[in-house]
Amino acid sequence: MKEDRDIEKGYTTSEFVSKLRRLADALEQGEKFEIQIAGERIYVPVRAVYNIEHEREGPEEEIEFQIKWSN
Repeated sequence: MKEDRDIEKGYTTSEFVSKLRRLADALEQGEKFEIQIAGERIYVPVRAVYNIEHEREGPEEEIEFQIKWSN
């Protein structure tokens, strides 16, 4: 079993756009999505669930694009 992990990695605008574009292409083609985050390759299965979360706390706001699945 893999170790628990909770990281956040920043990307430039062009890197973020590229990753979103690859994700959209994989979704449209019904294929799994592969991404490397902080040195670990992640394989997102086709059965994953996608959602968008919005948070607001005082003057700060956040939008999270989430992909969830169980192994």
